[in-house]
Amino acid sequence: MAGKKQFDMDTVLDAAMIQFWRSGYADTSLDDLSRATGLNRSSIYSSLGDKDALFLRCLDRYATRYGDKFDAALSCAAVDPVAAVRAFFDVTLRRIADPAVPDGCLMAQSVMASPALRPSVAEHVKELFGLQRPRLRTALKAGGMSDENAEDFAVHVAAVNQSLAVMGRAGSSPEQLRAIVGVTVDALARALRPVG
Repeated sequence: MAGKKQFDMDTVLDAAMIQFWRSGYADTSLDDLSRATGLNRSSIYSSLGDKDALFLRCLDRYATRYGDKFDAALSCAAVDPVAAVRAFFDVTLRRIADPAVPDGCLMAQSVMASPALRPSVAEHVKELFGLQRPRLRTALKAGGMSDENAEDFAVHVAAVNQSLAVMGRAGSSPEQLRAIVGVTVDALARALRPVG
């Protein structure tokens, strides 16, 4: 349409997501989002909504992007649950090593920022953050674990996964991160080994 500025929504949402990821919700202003996306403030409001609406869209985008990768990694859990969990961790390790994205985890830092968020936004962050445990639990049960063990390991693996992002941001080397993963994967392999 003549006179209407056109832009690629995926590119704009990725740019906004990276801005929130790099600076966090509280330290990202509309001016920051304008610079990151190339849209003026009125275009942001008219096309993407207010800051909270845009933040939610970015969180959903992040959760879907990495959630799909986690699901693909865990898809072989019924055949080889240990390899599936290792592949799950590999998704995070690749993200940490990717120079195109900021350090850390957008979801983890958003959970930490929950006190600064509107209650409805904080609740959505909590829901998205909580998706890891049931995803892992389902995969571990498919791999032959009992309900109780699958739940315990799902909580543990999700916690280790989040710690990788924090430790990566704090300067841990790829070798150190892989060693952390190795301890968890070895413990899982022992837990899955038939007794007797």
